[in-house]
Amino acid sequence: MNNENTNSNLSSSTTVGKYRDMERNKDIEKIVKFFEKRIKERYISPFSDKKYKNGFIMMASACLMIESLESFWQGWKKSPNSSLTFCQFFSRNPRFDVIRGLTQEFYVNIRCGIMHQGETTGGWHIRRDKNQLFELETKTIDATKFLSEMEKALKDYCNTLRDNEWDHEIWKKFRKKMNNVCHNTAR
Repeated sequence: MNNENTNSNLSSSTTVGKYRDMERNKDIEKIVKFFEKRIKERYISPFSDKKYKNGFIMMASACLMIESLESFWQGWKKSPNSSLTFCQFFSRNPRFDVIRGLTQEFYVNIRCGIMHQGETTGGWHIRRDKNQLFELETKTIDATKFLSEMEKALKDYCNTLRDNEWDHEIWKKFRKKMNNVCHNTAR
């Protein structure tokens, strides 16, 4: 907690200082609500009710969200290996079973293609008008459906936090990651 900027915003309604108060009080419900709001504000809400949505940037956001959620799940200071991050995330989340077995391809052609080359690669495509999350024949991801499933995965994680006691391993890892987030506010 040394040198943390207690006035730094962690979400639109929670500062580092306010989070630290919730943590001292072991207020699971307030922490979960804050966390859910933080993630939604950063990765999901920017695409709500927008006339000019773009599936490409929606998938970039979803990939960032995967890395963020997995870092909290694992208690990582930072992702040690993004490929591993995606493998672990998809293997734990049955919402993405349709991609299981293709995680490495997804990582290389969607995540790395977008983040490093500004495009998908390997014949993978992103659309927003499909009737399913992933179409294997055309290697097409529906960004709207994907982001919707990401929001549900966030709710699943939040419910897992709610369902466990403060000293459970999932909470220890969450707090470890949050400590790193708070430390990153130091001047």
